[in-house]
Amino acid sequence: MRVVAGKYRGKKLISPNHDIRPTLDKVKQAIFTRLQFFVEGKSVLDLFSGSGALGIEALSRGASKVVFCDANYNSIKLIKENLKSLKDENFEVLQGDYKTCLNAFNSQFDLIILDPPYKSGYYDPALKIIDEKKLLSNDGIIVCERAKDELISNQDFNLECTKIYGTVAVDYFVNKS
Repeated sequence: MRVVAGKYRGKKLISPNHDIRPTLDKVKQAIFTRLQFFVEGKSVLDLFSGSGALGIEALSRGASKVVFCDANYNSIKLIKENLKSLKDENFEVLQGDYKTCLNAFNSQFDLIILDPPYKSGYYDPALKIIDEKKLLSNDGIIVCERAKDELISNQDFNLECTKIYGTVAVDYFVNKS
């Protein structure tokens, strides 16, 4: 695993050795190519962070702050280890399940990345809390990485588009307006 672009481009990240499915570099690159003019100066929530690779990519591309959240202790250790090698302080790492983390926030994010374990059923409940707590800024974007055959039945946000990369799908949601 490596950082694809930005100020940390080429930086190798420690790969997980436990039950984490890291985002493929080609998928990560596709997501951030689509968001290339959006991320700089934005606040980002990397929910279900795993190794932290997606949030670190956002930091590399100029995000003003990234909050990493994961319930798994080993993931938190891995995220902190990957962040330690960066010369950056614009982040926060929180350990807790997604409901606890989402309910703890009182401010909005411009970009929210949801990449839970595939087939976990966490997408719709997480989107519901994000909507109820108004955690997405008015012009914000939610990126959901999922298995291609797993559907999100979200009614709270507008689906802007879906991109397919082999067995992986990435959905881009925005606020209803």
